[in-house]
Amino acid sequence: MSPSPTPQRPLLGAFYMLLTGLLFVGMTTVIKSIGSELPSIEIAFLRFVFGAIAFLPMVCRSPDKFAFDRGLLGLFSLRGACHVAGTGMWFYALTVIDLSDVTAINYMVPIFLTIGAALIFGERLAWMRICAIIVAFVGVLIILRPGFQVIELGHIAMMCGTVGLAGSYLLAKRLSQEADVSVVVAMMSFTAAIGMAPFALAVWVAPSLSELLFCCLIAAMASAAHYFMTVAFKAAPMVVVQPVSFLQLVWATLLGAVMFGEAIDGFVVLGGIIIVASVSFITWRETVVKRASASDKTPA
Repeated sequence: MSPSPTPQRPLLGAFYMLLTGLLFVGMTTVIKSIGSELPSIEIAFLRFVFGAIAFLPMVCRSPDKFAFDRGLLGLFSLRGACHVAGTGMWFYALTVIDLSDVTAINYMVPIFLTIGAALIFGERLAWMRICAIIVAFVGVLIILRPGFQVIELGHIAMMCGTVGLAGSYLLAKRLSQEADVSVVVAMMSFTAAIGMAPFALAVWVAPSLSELLFCCLIAAMASAAHYFMTVAFKAAPMVVVQPVSFLQLVWATLLGAVMFGEAIDGFVVLGGIIIVASVSFITWRETVVKRASASDKTPA
């Protein structure tokens, strides 16, 4: 007898996604605030060090869960390298370009996930998905406006960072089939901390106690945000919670204006709306296809 499906609670899912957005925007605000005092790669390194420390008790309790063969260890290492590249560029972008720009471009991660799933896992790209991907890239062009404004290194770093993060999430999907989810998350912290160590040490600036506390806060907010995002996806369909993530751009724009004196750029907001609409359409389309497939397999 198959287990009964988890009851859907759309309002609760939307609430948890709102909370997720607030935590992510709060985290990026803290990173931007201390980015002028510490190198961005050092902040990212300390974020993963604190995350790794939090997982050490689990390693001591269940060391057998971390006994991997060479192939699996290679996949964990590759995922760590992707996450180091993606997170490092994302943290750097936060310190040199506006919060709204970073948040809007970050919405491209699901788009690159869709492309990567087709290239790596062989998932079919229907023409409607292809059109949605093209629309998302139009949104990026509206944000960057090449030829009409100078594209800064931070914008390029952020675009490359979304590719790295998408690669990390795709590898996480593959690894979750071989190991517990908690082990996959823990190994991300361990491998990312190890991978970032030489880059952080090369530009190391001794952090003050308050800066260490801020880095600890960044790690806690990131962990809490990922937790609440997972709960949101469990409580409600992605077609309900995904559009709520657009509010991150609203909050990032307002915080950037109030705390850092950043100008509110209508093109960035418009481009962000277009990208979120594209992501929401892909999410809705995948839900429709899964429901149709499930109904086809249900015996009459």
